[in-house]
Amino acid sequence: MAGTVMNPLTSAGNMRRQWRDGRPMKKVAASFIKPNDRLTSFERLEIYNRQYWYRLKDCFFEDYPGLRAILGEKRFERLALVYLTEYPSESFTLRNLGRRLVEFLEAHPRWIKPTQKPALDMARLEWAHIEAFDNEARPKLETDSLLGADPAEMRLELQPHVTLLQLGYELDSFLIKLKHGDGLRSEASNAMKARRAGRENQVRRHFKQKTIFLAVHRHNDTVYYKRLQPGQFRLLSAFRTGATVAESCELLAQSAKADLADIRNWFETWAALGWFCAVE
Repeated sequence: MAGTVMNPLTSAGNMRRQWRDGRPMKKVAASFIKPNDRLTSFERLEIYNRQYWYRLKDCFFEDYPGLRAILGEKRFERLALVYLTEYPSESFTLRNLGRRLVEFLEAHPRWIKPTQKPALDMARLEWAHIEAFDNEARPKLETDSLLGADPAEMRLELQPHVTLLQLGYELDSFLIKLKHGDGLRSEASNAMKARRAGRENQVRRHFKQKTIFLAVHRHNDTVYYKRLQPGQFRLLSAFRTGATVAESCELLAQSAKADLADIRNWFETWAALGWFCAVE
């Protein structure tokens, strides 16, 4: 059933009219579910369907507290209904529910207007948090393994759990406060009840419109948001695209000033945090 999600508002009558392989759903249910003295096979299937739907909603709500705060509970619930109907769970794990949310919001911005820009950034940040929490951690780079390596040939690979983000708002601080229970969620949600002309500003007073660069990563089983300088972001982004160390440093030199001592310190910090995979 993981790939077949039905809206809980679907009535039993409507479900009975659905067919599979030329057979009514009622007969399909009877082929693998036993009835009991109170419920038919189809009625038992319908209960499971509703429970499964609400489980999906609960997980989705837990994964996106920041987006909920920006949109408000009612608007977020409408978004969840539409998104989960279009992109039901197709994975053995519910952690992947939001895998296509950013793509969905970019294609259907009406669900997040008039707070489209901060809402889209928040969806990116919260998906990066999910990735950092439990994505793969490969063997870490040992800096001694780079001795004698040719920068023109060497490529550094970032860990799968590291996500690089360029955001238009200071959402990292906002989300941290929200997760720590500082009361922002209810205040931001209540702000959605104000007039349309003023509600965006009421939410934004908790975070500034400012371009920031972030690395969302895991260290010692904890997720962190580390702000980056523009040059650091460009350098790491070049690594992510597969550029060699020499090519990456050349791109950095073309776009930002950086002292060699600073670059060395950057590498030491990133390696200590385990951001680089071992070089094969």
